[in-house]
Amino acid sequence: MAGKDRGKEGRVLRVFPDEGRVLVEHVMTIKKHVRPNPQRNIQGGIAEQEAAISIANVALVCGTCGPVRIGHETRGDKKVRVCKKCGTTLDK
Repeated sequence: MAGKDRGKEGRVLRVFPDEGRVLVEHVMTIKKHVRPNPQRNIQGGIAEQEAAISIANVALVCGTCGPVRIGHETRGDKKVRVCKKCGTTLDK
């Protein structure tokens, strides 16, 4: 939603609820200097990896509308996430 990677989309890899941050695939990539480690078969050099971004800068993406806010509804005996714009169910 904000910053240098505004508008990029990716899959959430990991959530850090205590820190209020998430890791998103191919978003906020940084370069990290890595030492070679023959025991783990790691080659040294400069590696790219994702850095954690704030949860406030992340939005759920609806298939028809794009980034949206969500609501919760009870359909049958399940509680599901629903798109606020078009009303479609976002849970699989």
